[in-house]
Amino acid sequence: MIFTGQCRCAAVTYQLDMDALPAVYACHCLHCQTLSGSAFALHALLPEDALRVDGPVTEYAYAVDGVQSHHQLCGVCHTRISNTTTAAPGMRVLRVGTLDNSQAAAPVAHIWVSRKQAWLTLPDGLPTWPHSPTPQAFAQALFG
Repeated sequence: MIFTGQCRCAAVTYQLDMDALPAVYACHCLHCQTLSGSAFALHALLPEDALRVDGPVTEYAYAVDGVQSHHQLCGVCHTRISNTTTAAPGMRVLRVGTLDNSQAAAPVAHIWVSRKQAWLTLPDGLPTWPHSPTPQAFAQALFG
């Protein structure tokens, strides 16, 4: 199945080739709050080769606590589309808000809830972690 998305100005478009929408998680860390300008960021972890991006893409990279992140964003409006990270080799992190049907995606897990905004109440029954979960626990929550 093909899912599509784009940046805010539509200069960058993408196709996501997967059987179903990927599992979505919310990250409440301070970096995601700052980069998104919101209380959290919605991400989907997917195989790196599942995403095909077209248009003028700019990249930037940074490291936090030894973890390298390489981000793709629109070269026109600077909407972040995705990133790779050394914390998840072979995977790509998609910014879920850029999906054309983003309203169909709801988080199945929440990470870095120790940094969650106090006014935000999370649904009962979803996996949550105060910081980053172990890769095994995270995979279990996202992929079953």
